[in-house]
Amino acid sequence: MAAREAFVDTSALYALIDRKDGQHPAMAERVQRLLRSRRTLVTTDYVVCETMNLANARAGHHVGVRILELLERSSAIRVEWITSLRFEATKIFYRRHSDHRYSFTDCTSFVIMRELRVLEVLTTDEHFTEAGFEILH
Repeated sequence: MAAREAFVDTSALYALIDRKDGQHPAMAERVQRLLRSRRTLVTTDYVVCETMNLANARAGHHVGVRILELLERSSAIRVEWITSLRFEATKIFYRRHSDHRYSFTDCTSFVIMRELRVLEVLTTDEHFTEAGFEILH
């Protein structure tokens, strides 16, 4: 199942919604390609939260609302929740990788991607490559 899934990080989710974002056209095309291939998109509640905060800071509340509407309308994207077990695994991962500048949200993504065996990600964040994942272009 994981081979049919691709992870969506904050930079990609934001670019999908904000048409003024420089990555919007490329990210929209990548998502359409994945959906035509019947791929499922996976993200996390932490990524949604981070994206909402980014939307509020960059473009305002209305862009945040569009993110929520996209997630509520779409059957092509699934939100995984950071449970207490996943949070504990993330703390361990974060501490073990202190030599990197990974955000805690990135670490939650890495933990879930490994758990679900999702190897590909839509993002502009090179930390995913450092962590052993393939950025989709």
